[in-house]
Amino acid sequence: MPDSSRTVVVVDGCRTPFARSETELRDLGAYELGRTAIAGLLRRVAIDPAEIGLVAMGTVIQDPNTSNVARECALGANVPASVPAFTVTAACISANVAFREAAHAIRARDVDVAIAGGTETLSDVPIRWSRPLRRRLMASRKVKGPSGWLKLLRGLRPRDLAPDVPAIADFSTGLTMGQNCERLAKRFGITREAQDAFAMRSHRLAAEAAASGLLTEPVVPAPVPPRFERATADNGIRGDTSMEKLAALRPAFDRRFGTITAGNSSFLTDGASAVLLMSEERAGVLGIRPLARVVDDVLVAMDPLEELLLGPGLAIPKLLDRIGLGLDDIDVFELHEAFAAQVLAVQIVLADDAFARERLGRDRAVGRIPEAKLNRWGGSLSVGHPFGATGGRLVTTCCRRLEHENGRYGMVAACASGALGYALVLERIAS
Repeated sequence: MPDSSRTVVVVDGCRTPFARSETELRDLGAYELGRTAIAGLLRRVAIDPAEIGLVAMGTVIQDPNTSNVARECALGANVPASVPAFTVTAACISANVAFREAAHAIRARDVDVAIAGGTETLSDVPIRWSRPLRRRLMASRKVKGPSGWLKLLRGLRPRDLAPDVPAIADFSTGLTMGQNCERLAKRFGITREAQDAFAMRSHRLAAEAAASGLLTEPVVPAPVPPRFERATADNGIRGDTSMEKLAALRPAFDRRFGTITAGNSSFLTDGASAVLLMSEERAGVLGIRPLARVVDDVLVAMDPLEELLLGPGLAIPKLLDRIGLGLDDIDVFELHEAFAAQVLAVQIVLADDAFARERLGRDRAVGRIPEAKLNRWGGSLSVGHPFGATGGRLVTTCCRRLEHENGRYGMVAACASGALGYALVLERIAS
């Protein structure tokens, strides 16, 4: 049986720059990005790769050539071939679930040391052909002679030649996250002004943190072919944005009555992250001072239509109740910013007594997250959101903020397509 008393610690984390898709990192695939993050992590900690017992990486839009991209990234970063590696796909919390699996493996004494993170490129997504054309392409391997080709092509229509581009939409509802977030904003009465103000806050805080080195310290350069010039910084942060600039943008999902724009939504991003976890005992043997202990985490699921983006609203209270802490006990919050409206909606349900009674079985709500504790170094709206990698950034930022702000407990929380939600509590290890 797993020994639940075994303590898991976060040693360090790093990431590549997060870049708007079709910009600096467009010529790097998910494999190259993930390999760069893992190799950078091993250099930062100066640990023997033979210490690694497991690698788990998240990704969302998979390249068929590297379907288990975690394994390829690990091998490419010189992790020994004897080390198992697997890839997690859980939409925007893929890296969070990879972290969860790695922590559980350490707690269960399967391994002593693990790497968890994620990688994503949205600059070069795999594009399929239509089903009728795919069937004919597969059958073409057995075609013999001109008559066989004519028979194969019979019934193929011009529209069948159109590419089948992946849609970033929930399969069960047919809605994109942006369309669903429009429904959420209308349902809770979240105004365009409130969304734009939150987005502006995210960009300005990220710009300040980047300028002071707080945000950029864990970033490892990414060499970009063909000249292998190094990308060194996030390129989506707009520290000079303003309410006037944001107000000038048109709604992206509901052109007539919508409030969600490119300015108050996270943008398509390329990037990768990696986090090093250990058992507390192994860290002591190796003489390594970790950043934080893993207290506990939860993974939840909700209604895909009505609650798609509200995962943290369920996960946060559930986790706090389980570990016996209140919202006031948490010093640092790192909440994924899929959309400004999504964060604001989570704040509403966290403070809603009716939601607490009906959905959480609590007498009263846990309350709102204090703005002074929330995403003080910016978030996904400004830094970027490579789907499979964001969880690694959230964990690393949370640990570093705890250290910088001399806090004790930090919380990471995120929503994901499919109405999944995740929450994690970390405890800083004082030097």
